[in-house]
Parts: sequence; C-alpha cells; structure tokens
Amino acid sequence: MIKQCVVSAHLTFRLQKTQVLPPSLTREREREEVMAVGKVDAEILKARSDKREYRRIVLPNSLEVLLISDSDTDKAAAAMYVSVGSFSDPEGLEGLAHFLEHMLFYASEKYPEEDSYSKYITEHGGSTNAFTASESTNYFFDINTDCFEEALDRFAQFFIKPLMSPDATLREIKAVDSENKKNLLSDGWRMSQLQKHLCCNNHPYHKFSTGNWDTLEVIPRAKGIDTRLELLKFYEDNYSANQMHLVIYGKESLDELQRLVEHKFRDIRDTGRSRIHFTGQPCTSEHLQILVKTVPIKQGHKLRIMWPTTPEILHYREGPCRYLGHLIGHEGEGSLFFALKKLGWAMSLVAGESDWSNEFSFFSVIIKLTDAGQEHVEDIIGLVFRYILLLQQSGIHKWIFDELVAICETGFHYQDKIQPISYVVNIASNMHLYPVEDWLVAQSLPSNFSPSSIQMILDELTPNNVRIFWESTKFEGCTNLVEPWYGTSYSVEKISPSLIQQWREAAPDVNIHLPAPNVFIPTDLTIKDFHDKVNFPLLLRKTSFSRLWYKPDIKFFTPKAYVKIDFNCPHSNQSPEAEVLTDIFTRLLMDYLNEYAYDAQVAGLYYGIHHTATGFQVIVVGYNHKMRLLLDTIIGKIMHFEVKADRFDVIKETVTKEYQNFKFQQPYQQAMYYCSLILEDHSWPWIEELEVLPHLRADDLANFFPVMLAKAFLECYVAGNIQSKEAESIVNNIEDVLFLGSQPMCKPLFPSQHLTNRIVKLERGLGYFYPVACLNESDENSSLVHYIQVHQDDIKLNVKLQLFALIAKQPAFHQLRSVEQLGYITVLMQRNDSGIRGLQFVVQSSVKDPVHLHDRVEAFLKMFESRLYEMSGMEYKSNVTALIDMKLEKHKNLREESSFYWREIMDGTLRFDRKESEVAALRELPQQELIDFFNKHIKVGTPHRKTLTIQVFGKLHSAEFNDVISEKGESQSTRIKDIFTFRRSRPLYGSFKGGFGHMKL
Repeated sequence: MIKQCVVSAHLTFRLQKTQVLPPSLTREREREEVMAVGKVDAEILKARSDKREYRRIVLPNSLEVLLISDSDTDKAAAAMYVSVGSFSDPEGLEGLAHFLEHMLFYASEKYPEEDSYSKYITEHGGSTNAFTASESTNYFFDINTDCFEEALDRFAQFFIKPLMSPDATLREIKAVDSENKKNLLSDGWRMSQLQKHLCCNNHPYHKFSTGNWDTLEVIPRAKGIDTRLELLKFYEDNYSANQMHLVIYGKESLDELQRLVEHKFRDIRDTGRSRIHFTGQPCTSEHLQILVKTVPIKQGHKLRIMWPTTPEILHYREGPCRYLGHLIGHEGEGSLFFALKKLGWAMSLVAGESDWSNEFSFFSVIIKLTDAGQEHVEDIIGLVFRYILLLQQSGIHKWIFDELVAICETGFHYQDKIQPISYVVNIASNMHLYPVEDWLVAQSLPSNFSPSSIQMILDELTPNNVRIFWESTKFEGCTNLVEPWYGTSYSVEKISPSLIQQWREAAPDVNIHLPAPNVFIPTDLTIKDFHDKVNFPLLLRKTSFSRLWYKPDIKFFTPKAYVKIDFNCPHSNQSPEAEVLTDIFTRLLMDYLNEYAYDAQVAGLYYGIHHTATGFQVIVVGYNHKMRLLLDTIIGKIMHFEVKADRFDVIKETVTKEYQNFKFQQPYQQAMYYCSLILEDHSWPWIEELEVLPHLRADDLANFFPVMLAKAFLECYVAGNIQSKEAESIVNNIEDVLFLGSQPMCKPLFPSQHLTNRIVKLERGLGYFYPVACLNESDENSSLVHYIQVHQDDIKLNVKLQLFALIAKQPAFHQLRSVEQLGYITVLMQRNDSGIRGLQFVVQSSVKDPVHLHDRVEAFLKMFESRLYEMSGMEYKSNVTALIDMKLEKHKNLREESSFYWREIMDGTLRFDRKESEVAALRELPQQELIDFFNKHIKVGTPHRKTLTIQVFGKLHSAEFNDVISEKGESQSTRIKDIFTFRRSRPLYGSFKGGFGHMKL
C-alpha cells in the first residue's frame, strides 16, 4: 500500500511521508566502519520504564540492524526499511516502486509456492504488510514467538532471491489499479496530489506515486516496454544491503538474536549503491503567492495555508516547528482558533510541519470552516498572519519551550508499550535519519533551546512564501483546470503580499495572545502500591444510581488511569430526533470544555464524550495526577449544561455535513452499515436522522436535555494507578452532583427501563439478501458483505468459529484477491454484535458486480471443504497452537486491557476470564468437532446455515442492479425489500445485559 498523509490528532503534527538522511548524519555514517560484524558502543537512549535490551550490529554486507530483546513478549516482529521509494520511479512508469512492494512477497527461490509466506505468517498468529513512501519502502510482520526463526528465513529470502513471476505480474498490476480506484474519490488523496501537481514538473515531489493500469500496463506496452523487466531492473538497481535497515524484536537474548540475523540475512547482496539524494525545492516563485480554489467530493469547506520551510529534521533537538505548531495550533483562551471559533468561522484548526525531507518541508495551518467562515476567508487569512505577527513581536519564550520539554520528557519516559509490529516499523524508519543514540527518541525529545532556530522558521511564514488551498463545494462550476490523476477541479490565482497585508489590517479586532502556563502538566508521577493483586475487575459498589467496576494496575506500572462512565438514558434513543439531539448534546459539551481542557490533552490527559445507542459515554484516560480535576469539571458542565444558540448552530451544521457526506463512504463501508442496520433491533437509519436535522432548533435541545437526563443509570469503570477509595470517591461525587443534590438532575431507572442492544435472529436454512445502489452515483466500485450468523456467545462455539476463521482467512484472501483479482479490499473476518457471533466476507470490486462476488465467495467455501476435510493432524494442531498463543498474548498497556474488560461489561457477558476459558476449550477440541461445526454452520447448503448478504452496486454495475431489482433470473435467497418490515418480522436474540439487579455477576 502507498503511505498516505495522515494528520495527527494532536495540533502539532508531522506527516511522515518523505524521509531522507541529513548531510550531517550522512557524513557521520560514512565515518563508521561497516564491514565487520560487531557491537557498537553508542548508548541508545531509552525510556526509564523500558526493560528491553537493544544492540546495534552491522553485517559484513553492510546491512545495519537493531536487535531488541524482550523476555516478556509473546509476539516477535521484524521490519526492513529500504531506502528507495516512489521518488525513484522511472519516467513513464509511475507507481513502479509501489508495484515492487506488492510483488516482493509473492514467492522466493527457496520458498517458491505462491503466497506461502503470508500463509505461514497468518497460520501462526501473525500479520504482514508493507508500505511505499516517497523515499523508502517498509516491509514488516509479526508472529507468535516460537515460529520466529522460520518466519525470518522466509522474510529474508525476499531480499536475497525473490521470484517475481510473469503470471503474478499482471495480476498484481490489477491489484495496484484496484487500490488506486479505491482512492479516486477520497478528498485526502485528491488534495495531496493537487498540492504535488502545483509544484515543479522536474522535482520528484510532483509525481503520481500509486500507479494504475495505464501507467504500469497500457502506456508501457504501447511504448514496447516490458513492465516486469523494468521491475526486475528496478530491484537490481536499488535493493542493496547497504541501503537497508533491519529491526528484529524477539524473546531471545541479544546474542541469540544476533546469531539468527547473521545466519538469515548475510546473503543479501551489497552493490555499494550510494544513497539517492533528491536535491532542490519543489516550489519555485511560480508556485508561491498562489490561491488555489478547488472542489472536494464531500460537503464542507477547508482552508490550507502552507509555506515551504527549512526541515525541522535538520534541527530536531531544537524542535522549532513543534514550538510554532504548539502556539499557532493552540485552542485555549486567546488562541487563533479560540478567536475564529468565537466568530463562528472555524470548526477545527491544526498546525505544524507536514510533508518533509532533508531538502524541503512544508509548514501548514489547516482550518475546517463553517458556512459563515467560508464567507470570511480573507478575514481568516488576515487573522492567521496577524497571529504570526504577534509571535514575531512577542519574541521566543524559554518558559514555553521548557513546558514542551517537560511534556515531551514525561511522555517519552512513561510511554505505553505498543504492539511489537508497530514498534519495529517506527524504529526502522528512524534508523537512517538519526544518530544511533536517538533511534528510539527521534524528534520526541526537544532539548536545546535555540531562539535562532525557531526564529528562522518563523521568518519563513510570510506572505511572500505562502501557498493557499481553499476547498469548497461552492466552487462547483467555477474552476477552469483539472488535476490529471484524480480529476480534481481547481483554479489558480496570484495573491500579492500587499493584498495579504490589507487582509491582515482589515480583519476583525480580536483578543489574541500567548497561552497561559499549563496547569495540567503532571508533577506527581508516583506509582501506587496495591497490596491485593487483583487479576480481574471487581464490582466495588452498586447502588440504584450506578455500578462501579474497579481494576488496579498490577501489570503496567505507569502513573496513568482509565475512567469510563456510561450513561444509560432511555429517553436518548426514542426517535431519530432524540438520537440526533443526544449527539449534538455530546458535541456541544466537548465544545464548551475545549478552551479549558485543551491544555489537559496537550499534557497527556485525554478525554472524550460521545453518544451511544443507549445514551452517552464519558472517558478520561492519561496521567492520574490531575485527572480528578478534569473529571469533576466535566460532570459540572453536564450538571449546569445550557444551550448556546450560536454554538448549537455551528454543531448542527457540522452534524448535517457528516450525514450528507455519508454517501461518499467507500461502498464496502456502506455495505457494513446496512448489515448493522438490519441486525440491530433499535437503530435509526441515517437518512431519517438527516431528514429531521433541518427542523431542530436550540430550543429543542434545551427542552430535550433535562428529559434525557431525568432518568439514568451509570455503568462506571475505573482502572490504573488509582486506589479503590479514590475510585469510590469519584463515583460518589458524580452521584452527589447528579442524583443527590438539592435539585437533582437525574433519578434512578426502573428495572424495566434499562436499554439493551438486541440482535435479529436469522432463519435457519434461509439466505437473505439486500441489494441497493451505491449512494455515490459516481463511484465505480461495488461491494459485498456476506454474513454467516452462527451463535450467541458460548465458549466452545467461540473457539470453533475463531479456529475456522484463522484457517480460512489467508486462503480466502489468496483465492479471491490474488488469484481471481476481485478487488483490493478482500477480507474474511469474524463479527460480534453484542455477543452474537458470526463470520463475514467483505469484498469491494470495480471489475465484478456483487452477485458475481457472492457466487465466488460461495465457490471458495465449496472449494475449501476438501482442504478442511483433508487437513493433517499436524496442521490442525499447528493452527490450534497458533490460536492459543494469540489468546495468551498479554495486553500491552492500560488502554488495551481496559478496552477488553469494558467490552465484557457493555455486552453483559462479564467473562473477564474469557481468554483462559477459551484456551482451555481449545486444548480439548478434537479435529472432528471443527469439521462438524463447519458442516453445520458454514457449509453451503446446510439446513442450519443462516446468511445475510448485502450487495452495493456501483456505477459500473447499474444494469446488473436493475436486473436484481426487477427479479430477472432465479434466486435461491430471499430478498429483503424493506429493512424495517424485515426487522419487525424477525425474532431477537436475548440480551446478556438485563435490567438492574438481574445481570449475571
């Protein structure tokens, strides 16, 4: 896959797309002796809480390797970073580097069976993937620890002697084309390519990186070019050990890992290729001082103000872009965003460095506009430059830098442990950029206060240097140019610095200033001692108002806590209007809290409030020191909630656009939505909610809110570095504020009022299908969700379903995607709806209609029967062992653990020992019982089988859709013509979650 720009949730963001070694670091590497295997004495800086061991070695072939030994891990992982990417695509073969990434994993001389690598990884509890960036390609996998050696051997062979067969070549070009078609109507991809398009033609940043059928097949063939030969040449020219960086993460000791690496990777050839440097700037004066108006796919307006700047990587210890992004992107009182929000012009604002390399970089301010803001863009641009002027006049402040240092140091030293596969990918990407000691740190620990570095970047944020991209559907029909790869409509006009100065001077007089000191930075990071070693959540207290589950941290030893409060409010979901008003209420609450609580998020204390099918939830997670302060503020805001008409209108506008943009979701996402709508008994369709939105007013919410909260029950979960008395105190205070005050807002629920999520029970022996046209008439892709409903939560049936899914997952992918080339998105996965479990195939295709996709899924299941029946006892045992290892995998951090237990609480299953119980069931599961399970529940034509197929027909398959609707031809399935008539006609599964006092404990 191509690595797409993803804007971070934090206001200071980095879009890690282009990564090149700075000259200073290049010279440092060149001084190193790399031809002898051995340890390097440079000390790698790691977090105080990190118990892992690290060692850098360099093999005789110049392959640089970082070994990571983690005796506590239950997953091993590896990542290979190759210093070549889409910038190196030959002219006229756009997407060749990406195509090579697809082809490399097919087979090797040592392991010639096609797709055997992916099959081995999947069958042993792992996953594998890769991505192509501008100047690099990253290949990675993880696997159960006892299978690491063979997996490494298979992995290494792709860099030693890969087989890129002629047969696989054409099929994988189709896969690349399908991947590109998936992105054609994505605003993120479209706007990224437009920014590249409006740069120098002779700079590689200008290129189209994904590739498609035309660039990899049609055009080369017309020119007499053999794409496969070019592919092999590209590999030979660019894949050299001295331009690779490998990270290995295992349970073994460093010495054992070193022996493993030396043996497996020593045969990767070293051609002595020099590192490719792409010098020069993407933008000349022609591409600066421009205002680009462009038409997005989705409803809405967005303003992107960008400047080419000096890359922060050259000054990463000084963090100049982090400093400026922190201030320009701040959301507290006195900030640029606070002023724009108060004027009713902006919904969000992010600021920071975006696309970057050693040679070039862009600093961006991205503002999501309201309809009113769309009418005041000149004022908004003026205010952005006025804030930059404020920074120029205020000077560079050491106390602000010191605050950032304190936040970054705490964040680094108390970082959560993450999945090994993510960890190795991150580090592999760092190895060619930073000195050895900073491989783990990268840019996360600014330490040198350098006013001159910050001033240097600030001086580049000028009207002379700016590029402004203004996206709005209002520009439909008002543009005169088209970007060639995605078909994005746009126009370009020049804007002079003097004009921007006029906008700055004419902009409204608002109160903007630097932020106040951050009161949420934690200073007490003490790890509390828990005498009772509690392995599972305890029901600490239960009243008519609430229930408190408590789980102290006896595993991760970080100064963090996790608090979740679910408000079960029966009035919140009585109608489409009620659900929309509940949603707007939660968003308004977040909106009101933002100016106060933004500092908490900057300091590592995160919060969220969102509506659910039964009410709404509050979550607070992060450092426990100041958590109570934030939590009490949130509850106080709920208690004293009032509707501000101006903010209601802005939030309503946001929600309306989100509903309007639902039709632009990928077809497979639409199919999954329809599947949920059919199965979930009490859910309202988006189209009805969109219909009621225009009629809702601020007064409606003001009248609805007290009714919604008049009756409530609170399900509470408190975990982490918090004592049980503190947990009880938190919930006691919430009850005192909401239920027990002189004028209580809430009253307890009657047992009959507890809302539960119940799921439709499909008919045995019947197949239902729901055909529907894709909501976006321009989307060429069609999609299929083929759902097989199996059972309600049961330990023995669970493990049979999970084992079958594990065994069938990779063969399904290989057959439907790799062999039949039905589409880039092809997956077999489990489904769990409030404890009702099943299996689903998800396929998205532009080449075949959903009826054909359904037939191919059924054909795969018929073909897979013999594979299952003929499976050897050894292969069966290997798959059981792999699934057991996956289940025994420990939670990596508090969030992961808490999410697992919270799911049990919300579903009402309360199987906190689920992993242990399912492992015990697996150990006793005979092979014949798996076959019997398949024959009863999954096998095509079995009388117990229950299926639901969602067919979303895209633009290219409208004729087939009309045939299905007019019921031409025979069908062995029952068509659902009306979702709600069908839902009302079907029985429901019982809920594990009964009324208060009737739940299984």
